[in-house]
Amino acid sequence: MLSLRVSTACVRCSDHSLLIIHHSTFPLLPHYYTDCIEAGCDEAGRGCLAGSVYAAAVILPRDYDNPLLNDSKQLTAKKRYELRKVIEHDAVAWAVGIVTPEEIDEINILHASFLAMHRALDQLQVRPEKLIIDGNRFDPYVPIADEACQPRQKRVFPKRDGRQPLPYQCIVKGDGKYEAIAAASILAKTFRDDYMDELDEQYPVYGWKKNKGYPTREHRMAIRDNGVSPFHRKTFNLLGDLQPTLFENIE
Repeated sequence: MLSLRVSTACVRCSDHSLLIIHHSTFPLLPHYYTDCIEAGCDEAGRGCLAGSVYAAAVILPRDYDNPLLNDSKQLTAKKRYELRKVIEHDAVAWAVGIVTPEEIDEINILHASFLAMHRALDQLQVRPEKLIIDGNRFDPYVPIADEACQPRQKRVFPKRDGRQPLPYQCIVKGDGKYEAIAAASILAKTFRDDYMDELDEQYPVYGWKKNKGYPTREHRMAIRDNGVSPFHRKTFNLLGDLQPTLFENIE
């Protein structure tokens, strides 16, 4: 599965400056860009040992303001799923993109996270003019041709065919600062959690319903004792400190 719709040459934000805003007790801001159609993007599952990485792109109405939106990690599972319904209903457009474990092993998790965002952006029914991205890096997004029906298979590099990437702003901890990024974080997290719950039914030994593929000690012990599944990321350090050393068996 490459993408889900139910509605990336790497630069360090060169002329797209890196925005760092200190935490505060104020509600999230409704928009970073106020003069255009803005899409917020975030990913889920980047640090996992197993499963696909998911990303979402969300365009909220120009005058939208929902004080309940927040970084998905700061919300309970119940609240995340409640807000997912609100986001799906209220958003001008939203979409989710997926990059598989095989693709992650091929292009690395950083670029896979950006590719998942690109696939989400490809599916938006309303074309954004600018992007706000959670984090401090991003592979520039070059829109696919209007006639393309399928999500991009690989990374698309800027300027190879004359098309320019969309302007974007990287925002450190943006999911706790801007509503569109927070909304994207909630969609990415909940859709990925659903996916890991389904995988858990096939491979219950790894405890994915509980750990969602993250590197808990119990997960790593299950890998050590049972081997890897087809959904583990083979290029990751799957065993951590459980990895045998060269001198382990020397008396």
